[in-house]
Amino acid sequence: MPDEAGGERREKAAGFVIASKRSGRYEYLLLRHRSDGHWGFPKGRIEPGEDALAAAVRETIEETGIGGFARIPGFLAESSYRFERSGRPVSKQVSYFLAEVCESEVRLSDEHQECRWLDRGAAVALLTYDESRRVLECAAEHLAGRTRTGGDG
Repeated sequence: MPDEAGGERREKAAGFVIASKRSGRYEYLLLRHRSDGHWGFPKGRIEPGEDALAAAVRETIEETGIGGFARIPGFLAESSYRFERSGRPVSKQVSYFLAEVCESEVRLSDEHQECRWLDRGAAVALLTYDESRRVLECAAEHLAGRTRTGGDG
């Protein structure tokens, strides 16, 4: 929706940072977007009548084909950024949740051309945007704290 001046469009989206524990350490799922080649997490617009968590679940299933993931409580990272679409400014706010999966087979949607499971360092290095790196670091710290305390966050 446009702002009061009619210029900037505002959008809300939601997604998941997906983690899988392998050989005692976490790996993270990154997706490469087909249109511009950037690496990020599964996410998408929040539809009318949908809350952020429902949108994140729907988008993750649509984009990865993974339905069996368990949300890790206590984690929510907000990301805001601006970009242009069709010559018009867009302000986007994304709510990221955190989930762990046991399965690692991904069935990509048409929106993406590639996926990779990577450890923290490799994932941070591959992510295209600083905001995505910040979100991943927050998620990894949350998982590390959860592992140290034995709790579920």
